[in-house]
Amino acid sequence: MIPQGTDLLQTKGLSLGYAQGKERKTILSELELQIRAGEFICLLGPNGAGKSTLIRSLSGLQAPLSGEIRINKQAFDSLSPRERARQISVVLTETMPSGMMDARMLVSLGRHPYSGWLGRLSAHDYEKIDWALDAVGASDLATRQVSELSDGERQKVSIARALAQEAKLMFLDEPTAFLDLPRRVELMSLLRTLAHREKMGLLLSTHDLDLALRYADRIWILDGQKFRQGYPEALALEGDLAHAFTSQNLDWDVEQGIFRPHRGTCIDVYLDGNGPKAIWTQRGLERLGYGICSSEESAKFSIRITDTEWKLTSGSILKNFTSLSELIDWLSQYQEPAIN
Repeated sequence: MIPQGTDLLQTKGLSLGYAQGKERKTILSELELQIRAGEFICLLGPNGAGKSTLIRSLSGLQAPLSGEIRINKQAFDSLSPRERARQISVVLTETMPSGMMDARMLVSLGRHPYSGWLGRLSAHDYEKIDWALDAVGASDLATRQVSELSDGERQKVSIARALAQEAKLMFLDEPTAFLDLPRRVELMSLLRTLAHREKMGLLLSTHDLDLALRYADRIWILDGQKFRQGYPEALALEGDLAHAFTSQNLDWDVEQGIFRPHRGTCIDVYLDGNGPKAIWTQRGLERLGYGICSSEESAKFSIRITDTEWKLTSGSILKNFTSLSELIDWLSQYQEPAIN
């Protein structure tokens, strides 16, 4: 087994884009990248930043404009198509084949680099197919028709097909795009586990910043023609995420690790409490446009949270609410008194 941290992929002076006749459109230039064994990397960036171009170029589906890609210290160009398929697997968002095909048959396509010209599968091949299905928790889907699977189930089977290739590098382009939240969380956790357990290098492009911050070992950020990389916590703390995604309508909350709508003029509230009740109360207040301040003296309202109720005070106003819904109902209808 490849030791943890071994460089599986390296690039030097890599420039990516498109050649149109004699003209070249460069999207990204002079990239120095590494993907290591046992590492789960998330690729972030706005639409049009070049995420798909980068994945397609690193996987050999699109030629770079210049520079070098090395796979296990071998020049990418020196590898035959069969050797590349044994080193790299790809999961794209494009529609997968279905027809009269069950999940096990689709996963078996991942054994093509090993099956020879006649495509005959050996006992070892079938072992790898069953292992791949089991690794992604899809063994119970093996005999199901691909056309009958849900989006989440299809993604699992697609990843199983890629695993069946036994490639140590896997590239995934927006695999969570059409999944609901529970399936997105499940898939991100699965991919991180696979990278660590199988000593694979996984690169995944996504728009889901929150899940990338929670699960990625490293993050790559594409911002225009700029490239940043680092540990999620360092990029969040040092302002790289804010620089890439903040706009006139969004502010980066470095303490919470989320983007918030830009605050305009609002009523400040002092919040006294802790635990889940306080967290969700704060989120409800901010959604309504209230600001949270640290000084009770400068606040329009004070809200104290106890085990059984929310106590709101403001001058002569005293309100007790037995649920967060009641508090939000009252605040959503509150209007500042007119000043004569």
